[in-house]
Amino acid sequence: MIPCKMIQVLLSTIFFYYSSAANPSYINVQNFGAKPNGKSDCTKAFLSAWAAACATTQPATIYVPAGRYLLRNAIFAGNSCKNKAITIRIDGTLVAPTDYKVIGNAGNWLKFYRVTGVSIYGGTLDGGGAKLWACKTSGKSCPKGATSLAFYNSNNITINALSSLNSQMFHILIYGCQNANLINTKISAPGNSPNTDGIHVQQSSAVTILNSRIGTGDDCVSIGPGTSNLWIENLSCGPGHGISIGSLGWDMQEEGVQNVTVKTATFTGTQNGVRVKTWARPSNAFVRDVLFQHVVIQNAQNPIIIDQNYCPDHQNCPTEGSGVRISDITYQDVHGTSASQVAVKFVCSKTKPCSGIRLDGVNLTYRNKPAVASCANADGMASGVVQPTSCF
Repeated sequence: MIPCKMIQVLLSTIFFYYSSAANPSYINVQNFGAKPNGKSDCTKAFLSAWAAACATTQPATIYVPAGRYLLRNAIFAGNSCKNKAITIRIDGTLVAPTDYKVIGNAGNWLKFYRVTGVSIYGGTLDGGGAKLWACKTSGKSCPKGATSLAFYNSNNITINALSSLNSQMFHILIYGCQNANLINTKISAPGNSPNTDGIHVQQSSAVTILNSRIGTGDDCVSIGPGTSNLWIENLSCGPGHGISIGSLGWDMQEEGVQNVTVKTATFTGTQNGVRVKTWARPSNAFVRDVLFQHVVIQNAQNPIIIDQNYCPDHQNCPTEGSGVRISDITYQDVHGTSASQVAVKFVCSKTKPCSGIRLDGVNLTYRNKPAVASCANADGMASGVVQPTSCF
């Protein structure tokens, strides 16, 4: 029997070659002057290839052959793009400048804005973030850093079999998008690299993350305000801070998060497993209808946590509690080991307590002994075998 993952890769390959054979708009970046030596600036060549693809209404493929291609920050805009079916096939590696200041203040390294029907297949992004991380930990004045790949206000996006290494900041950002699919993504950065979230989703709907491996210095997946209908399945996370909904509630008028499913996920040596965090500030935001199902925890500090007192610098956080209303969160078939005695922690808001929390088949241990659960301002129910014993 052929494994499912192999079938997916085979189908992607067949699709690519079929598209290439039938597609007269086949654009090789080397024909626009891109040199695969990792030293020559290829930014203009890539933007020219994008312009050529946008100039036709027929499906087009931009091809990046094997090799290393140096790019400065680049914006691939869709405002005047006629094409709604552009495939970017990458067999090489895109490399950020060695001087982190070149892109460090740009916000994004590779930015797609208002595009429709863009698909990225294969390839590696090398953000070369180590020098910037060292600057940040030294206490010097440093750029904030650039997100390696960002999609803004875009529709019908596919990212398949892409690898991202050592981003200066976030690896992949999905913001203001509809219908985005991230499949077979591999993201890697050291566990001590600051703010290197793997995938951040915000103000977006119908986003799917499948069959991905993420190891980083921050959240493997972070979920921001205005996210709905998010599906995450078959995710391996570690090192990192786990999956985080939030932080939410910094602004009084802020959109909520709803209809999130995390299914078949493994967390290994992470700071958190599945987390919801909100600022201890007044807000009209909310979190509701979330399912964490078939989750394996291996030695995480906080396997299950809701933290509504999030205030890392103890500044601009009033004491009256978070205004974010959290309801209908289900934890089903979550099992494994905790690195701390308190494996389940619900620290909810005094002003708007958590409601509708469900524990179904949760089994977490600490050093081969029963772990502990802790609740504050939380209401819910437990069913099936639940260890540690429910604190509701």
